[in-house]
Amino acid sequence: MLGIVDLNADVGESYGLMKSGKDELIIPFVSSVNIATGFHSGDPDTIKDTVSLSKDKGIGAHPSYPDLQGFGRRFMEIPKESISNLIAYQIGALSAFLDFQLSHVKPHGALYNAACSDIGVAQAIFSSVKNIDKDIIHVVLANSEWDKFLSSKGVKVAKEGFADRALNDNGLLVPRSEAGAVIHNQDQILERVVSMVSSGEVKSISGKKINIRPDTICLHGDNEESVNLAKQIRDELILAGCEVKPMKDFIKINA
Repeated sequence: MLGIVDLNADVGESYGLMKSGKDELIIPFVSSVNIATGFHSGDPDTIKDTVSLSKDKGIGAHPSYPDLQGFGRRFMEIPKESISNLIAYQIGALSAFLDFQLSHVKPHGALYNAACSDIGVAQAIFSSVKNIDKDIIHVVLANSEWDKFLSSKGVKVAKEGFADRALNDNGLLVPRSEAGAVIHNQDQILERVVSMVSSGEVKSISGKKINIRPDTICLHGDNEESVNLAKQIRDELILAGCEVKPMKDFIKINA
């Protein structure tokens, strides 16, 4: 038995007449979802509909910088107190549609990347989430400074790996603006995921071996091929002896 892992997907990223993703197709194959909360995408109708699709999953908030035009992928120089307020506001927006406890918070895009290396941003997110509910899980990039910062904070932390995103030698995500940042080869993606879970290793974009023990793995569902891949990833993990469960069912508070 390899242990337990969660599979998560970013969903609810449609906005008005703009439809994004294949939520209804990928949600059945994941155990947790990160629902957009209106600042990079998502709107009240989309949030409600996505919650309805995800009732049997761990539901988390996917807050962002206020960047609808850039889909939350542009860094913004914002005071740390304002970041805390942005997080609280967006958690509140999603929580209003829930009649059960929010599972987790996973920042989106540039905000996620900033927290990986800027402890001030990580602190702002941590403070906001903990002030709302100490039982909410913090989803962070495994091995990042953000991950290390939270290790002694007495909160629930889910270390995240990515099925289709390349890593630099320092363990951080390769920026989407760089060639090779997003991996498209399905065999390579399957191999990476199984390696992360079974041997605790993944190769960086240069071929360096990086130690990683993810609690949750992010899948993307932007097209039909991605949805088929999500099913293959789940099937391969189960075949390898891994139990796939929502992170809310096994992540405990750090000592």
